Amino acid sequence: MWYIITTMKAGPIYQEKWVQGDRTVEIRVWAVPKAKDKPHGYKYSLVYIKDGARVVGYDNAEGRGDHRHYGEKEEPYQFTNLDALMQDFYDDLGRYWK
Repeated sequence: MWYIITTMKAGPIYQEKWVQGDRTVEIRVWAVPKAKDKPHGYKYSLVYIKDGARVVGYDNAEGRGDHRHYGEKEEPYQFTNLDALMQDFYDDLGRYWK
């Protein structure tokens, strides 16, 4: 479950990074004012990097909206909530690692 202090204008709410050899998983989430490209009020970047290349990722970079990277593919992502975002990311990692 995620909780945000409602008086916060913008700022980090979650950050985690794991590095093992040539593999890195990094998750960063910020609370931001709602905007056209961030209607849910979050900026996020969840990424799995292997050998210096992004293999799996979810983000909503400025002006690009919510989207997902898997291998060479990039596609829109339907953000519903932070719990679902985390689960979708970990599900993709599980599929990739099989």
